Amino acid sequence: MATASAGPAPEPATSTAPTPTSGTRQLWGVVLAVSAGLGMSLQSRINGQLGAELGDSALAAVFSFGGGLLLLLGWLAVSRPMRTGTRAAVAALRSGRLRPWHFLGGIAGGTYVLGQSLTVSLIGVALFTVGVVAGQTVSGLFVDRLGLGPSGKEPTTVLRVAGALMTVAAVAGAVAGDVAGEAGAGRIALLILPFAAGAGMAVQQAFNGHVGAAAGSSLTAALVNFTTGTVMLVLAWLVSLALHGLPEGLPGNPVLYLGGLVGIVFIAVASFVVSWIGVLLLGLSTVAGQLVGSMLLDAFLPAGGNGLTTSTVVACGVALLAIGVASLGGRKRPAGREHG
Repeated sequence: MATASAGPAPEPATSTAPTPTSGTRQLWGVVLAVSAGLGMSLQSRINGQLGAELGDSALAAVFSFGGGLLLLLGWLAVSRPMRTGTRAAVAALRSGRLRPWHFLGGIAGGTYVLGQSLTVSLIGVALFTVGVVAGQTVSGLFVDRLGLGPSGKEPTTVLRVAGALMTVAAVAGAVAGDVAGEAGAGRIALLILPFAAGAGMAVQQAFNGHVGAAAGSSLTAALVNFTTGTVMLVLAWLVSLALHGLPEGLPGNPVLYLGGLVGIVFIAVASFVVSWIGVLLLGLSTVAGQLVGSMLLDAFLPAGGNGLTTSTVVACGVALLAIGVASLGGRKRPAGREHG
């Protein structure tokens, strides 16, 4: 991060690099967030397969978060900027710039993974995603409205609400046949936990954004997130261990242990761009990425006989359109505040 010089500055004005426009920064923020969403769909496939082969979803979640934490701790040992960022985050906590609850975003991430392990086998991945998307988009409106994210307050405009509703409708439409075919109020009731997990993700992104801004390092925000989430998941797994015991063995495929690495990328990107595009638009963009990623996986790496369907393609198009609608209803930031 560049710092202002105390000495004279005789350089002509033409030597100063142009500041990116608000629209340019928002565009790149959306592109990065969609890319992170692509990674989330891959992570879901990896973690789901690991949980199935282990026969212990809670332990699979610990492997995912714990593996990411170990990678971050290793990088902390060799990265001076990350150590500087960690010290800056601690200093911000002591000074009151960061509040203690800003360090608890990882609980939402852990809840998401744990909720997935507890409900996906009962309601399916698609319906789980509907619950998460609904919670994330609705919560994102309130998080932005209250100004919980580092970008400050965002207006709850008609366009932003419409974008959120379009995204929920896109994902719901993609699984409408599944819900109608397997009616059962019990399956719908199980959406409460995914909804709560999705609502927590919006808060998580806001809190991680604060930590990343104070630390000047998105990887520091990821470290805080993975530390909190791993502690929560280990406690949950200890309860599971007391009830079910240890699994019989560990899968030998090393790819199944890379979920944590994908999670690091997602958290780092989200904490970095949330101050550019706000919590709601970040959520919509990552959801669009998840839909596109799911479409690619179903087309080229189908699992369990589930291939690409027309409804999935349509849902991707509607979700991508929703991003544009929501972005039109966002706050226009003055060009002079682009350095924030």
